[in-house]
Amino acid sequence: MEASQRKKRFKMPSSYTVLFLIILVIAILTWFVPAGDYNVDDAGNIISGTYHTVEQHPQGLWDVFMAPVKGMIGTDTTQGAIEVSLFILIVGGFLGVVNRTGALDTGIAQVVSNYKGKEKLLIPILMLIFALGGTSYGMAEETVAFYPLIIPVMVAVGFDTLVAVSVVLLGAGVGVLASTVNPFATGVASQALGLSLGDGILWRAIFFVVMYVIAVLYVYRYAVKVEKDPKNSLIYEDFEANRKKFAVSGNKETMTGRQKVVMVLFGLSFFIMILSLIPWSTLNENWTFFETLNNWLMGLPVVGTVLGQQMVALGNWYFMEITMLFLLMAIVIGLYYRIPEEEIVSSFIEGAAELLGVALIVALARGIQVVMNEGMITATILHLGEQNLSSLSPVLFSILTYIFYIPMSFLIPSTSGLASATMGIMGPLGSFADVPQHVVVTAYQSASGIVNLITPTSGVVMGALAIAGIELTTWWKFTAKLLVIIFIASCVILGVAAVIG
Repeated sequence: MEASQRKKRFKMPSSYTVLFLIILVIAILTWFVPAGDYNVDDAGNIISGTYHTVEQHPQGLWDVFMAPVKGMIGTDTTQGAIEVSLFILIVGGFLGVVNRTGALDTGIAQVVSNYKGKEKLLIPILMLIFALGGTSYGMAEETVAFYPLIIPVMVAVGFDTLVAVSVVLLGAGVGVLASTVNPFATGVASQALGLSLGDGILWRAIFFVVMYVIAVLYVYRYAVKVEKDPKNSLIYEDFEANRKKFAVSGNKETMTGRQKVVMVLFGLSFFIMILSLIPWSTLNENWTFFETLNNWLMGLPVVGTVLGQQMVALGNWYFMEITMLFLLMAIVIGLYYRIPEEEIVSSFIEGAAELLGVALIVALARGIQVVMNEGMITATILHLGEQNLSSLSPVLFSILTYIFYIPMSFLIPSTSGLASATMGIMGPLGSFADVPQHVVVTAYQSASGIVNLITPTSGVVMGALAIAGIELTTWWKFTAKLLVIIFIASCVILGVAAVIG
């Protein structure tokens, strides 16, 4: 056997294997890390100073293999991924029906043609759109629907799939990192401390501008290098294969009137999704237009009955409702385009099958949290922070709080879950160090945000990479310098905010 055959290049295991190995490592830790728990109040918030050790809960092989199953279904301590996974499958089916019309390929080709010579303008424009979604309502899992759209566009104009993933994942990610009014991060954390969403919003707005500019410049610089010479791509070996895989066949001259209507319905689907997920009445108690409209419709004698008395007002939707939206729109588009019934069904199933792997990855990632919670070691790690962060200077406390939340965000990927589990402790600790509590909120959400850009415990990250065919280690290599820049900028802003207040 030749030497070249013996020395095979190391290949990173698949995302499924990486996640399963992490579950195994966490399970091993539950044998050695002391198990512990906190007392909680009537609202379920942790009470500071009540940590106590409990009987060890080592997780065995049964627990390891059950973790992905429980991650999908959910347990008493961990929310299941079933709603997110089903949403991904239905979006896949929706895209399958739209692709059957040929309108999407033609539309993408038209965008490519319109931006001929100014392709790089797409980067700041699209990243701003996703960043606004992230900062306003925590846009994360919902972005999975956009990767099959953005990747062909970016590949067609001469970039690689890393640029495409970055536009969506980093765009929405820095928005969540710098959440201004995100009710699932800022809102939950502020509520736990008795603060309003307005407390500290100036600093969060500064965070948003700084992080958006950093991310755009980083992606833009890489995209320019790839455009000049594809060999500069970190995935150059897959460059031509990706151009064929994500190639579009349509062109702007062939778009029919019926296809134009399909594209309007397609865009309307995503517009309604975004509109429905922003909690308008939570952001401002006077913004109750959609609730009022919904109540009026429900009160109409015939219309209310036909629509269904359980219809939920826009602004109060979540995964069940937006999943229903894409199922409905798939049917509407299929019928409008006069696709035969059996072809609508087959196109829907084929589209869902393409995202099946992504749906399973989300559940597998959730299994990590299952093992953490059932092994009862999350509270122990939180207790370490409670012991070591009190009685520090304001600047040092804010920075160390940020650093403390980085491993905590890995252990608890859910931003709302992390806020609920920790704010009852970290907020009062900040007061002891003369740090405004809104700075603690900002430190928490920015640390959670930076981790969720790269963590394998995030179904969003792993799902995006699976769609684009990018290895996790390649993504880490690509984002390494960016993370250092974000980390330094975050520490500086938090330190200044802690002093100024």
